[in-house]
Amino acid sequence: MSKYILDQENKIDIKSLSFEELTDFIKEIGEPAFRAKQLYDWMHVKQVRSLDDMKNIPKSLKEKILEKCTYTAHEIVQVQESKIDGTKKFLFGLYDGNVIESVFMKYKYGNSVCVSSQVGCRMGCRFCASTIDGVVRNLLPSEILDQIYAISEYTGEKISRIVVMGSGEPLDNFDNILRFIKLLSDEHGMNLGQRNITVSTCGIVPRILDLAKEKLSINLALSLHASNNDKRKELMPIANKYEIHEVLDACKKYFEATGRQLTFEYSLVAGVNDSDEDANELSELLSGINCVVNLIPVNPIKERQYKPTDHTHALKFKNKLEKNRINVTIRREMGRDIDGACGQLRRRHLEEKK
Repeated sequence: MSKYILDQENKIDIKSLSFEELTDFIKEIGEPAFRAKQLYDWMHVKQVRSLDDMKNIPKSLKEKILEKCTYTAHEIVQVQESKIDGTKKFLFGLYDGNVIESVFMKYKYGNSVCVSSQVGCRMGCRFCASTIDGVVRNLLPSEILDQIYAISEYTGEKISRIVVMGSGEPLDNFDNILRFIKLLSDEHGMNLGQRNITVSTCGIVPRILDLAKEKLSINLALSLHASNNDKRKELMPIANKYEIHEVLDACKKYFEATGRQLTFEYSLVAGVNDSDEDANELSELLSGINCVVNLIPVNPIKERQYKPTDHTHALKFKNKLEKNRINVTIRREMGRDIDGACGQLRRRHLEEKK
């Protein structure tokens, strides 16, 4: 049985157990196996916030669970709602006093939630607020899952797509992300199709290759943000370790193993990576790869001087790529009026606490 250490008391993180592991645990503590299905249903289908809400679970079993386990249920510290598009940004308090962000977005095709995978981030991307203070710790599978469950309860809305693009580098928390994906798509639980899950990475090559071996059906998004390695180094320190062609080769191997179209995220920074030369070089770099380029006008943060490319120039950049037969979208800007960029709300909260 897999036991996740959540605190100094070495308690089991019950929400991070698979259905099979939960069944084993229930048997170990002398309870009938059918209780595992009841518990799993309460946790991952009904998504209740407390053991007290589990009506058909006997008090004696709840007491055993409280003695041996922790039950993750995030506290909502703050919610910001966009007056422009209804996007909601959540600040959640964790058991240890840390805070993380998640975002709820409404689209025509359904509701999407963007979750964080770490408290902070150690990747150091120059345009991202999440990484300014470094990484504090990895999130457990239950802590990633409960961002979705808490948002679902708060909004009362069905959630049909999940993107792991919030604070943190998902592949830097590889084992917990894998378990999160399997819990999220488990037929006994939320049963979300893996094709509706996207994991974003800045390009940790060995982990992309490890992910390919898992043969999951999830979508992989690479934070590319530059058309050559020198420019990528300026924006993303990870490029000092993994050269741009090495990263793209790993992405191609992921496509070969899964058949899932690749997405390359490209934050447009005015005067940095949005020239005609950049567009031509990017077209050449991605030629022949089954992919879509997602152009994102960079979300300005006060700690950096980067400014977003204006809409007219972004359209020109898009048209240049399309003429070179590259599939392109421009990401709809969501929550621009509510600390929309990754890490902004958390950082402001920490500054106010100081």
